[in-house]
Amino acid sequence: MNSARYIIALLTLVALPPGILLWVAIHPFARFWRRVGPGWTYAALGVPVVGMMAGVFLARGRLLATEFGTSYPLIGLAVLCLIAAGTIMRKRRKYLTFGILSGVPELSRKDHPGKLLTEGIYSVIRHPRYVEMLLWTFGYALFANYLAVYIAVLLTAPMLYLVVVLEERELRDRFGLEYEEYCRTVPRFVPRRLLSREPAN
Repeated sequence: MNSARYIIALLTLVALPPGILLWVAIHPFARFWRRVGPGWTYAALGVPVVGMMAGVFLARGRLLATEFGTSYPLIGLAVLCLIAAGTIMRKRRKYLTFGILSGVPELSRKDHPGKLLTEGIYSVIRHPRYVEMLLWTFGYALFANYLAVYIAVLLTAPMLYLVVVLEERELRDRFGLEYEEYCRTVPRFVPRRLLSREPAN
């Protein structure tokens, strides 16, 4: 169990912060990167991202020096988070191809603007993949029970929110009034029926 916790902690630290920062670098400058194109964009941004990953890996001894041991109650909570994340993943994966997940619509020119997703789980919340990502990371953090992973997850939440705000600005630029109407009718993260439960008669 200790080895599994360590591996999960290390993979989370190596992948999570650089991955979030990649999208923070893309969305504010989407028009510029669109002119550059997906290939050159990932070539330019991939070098610092891989460098960050390597830096985290090399510093793993210090970063993972503080851990709190195996906690089965926390593992139980982790399982619940992972089940919830897996449920969302099953509902959204039919709509998100690898190309969409890798940012091709955001980085492609106007002749390939992509399609605004409003069906299935996207008719319930606007950003299921980010809710899913948070649930995965919460689950991994609770399972690993390392201080550095908890800190990374706490920093991830506001960074993900920033990514959402930047992404929505870019989507308004791409889809205009269609996206404005979508925002008026569908909440960001929490299904409307959970936000406005009417008391039983």
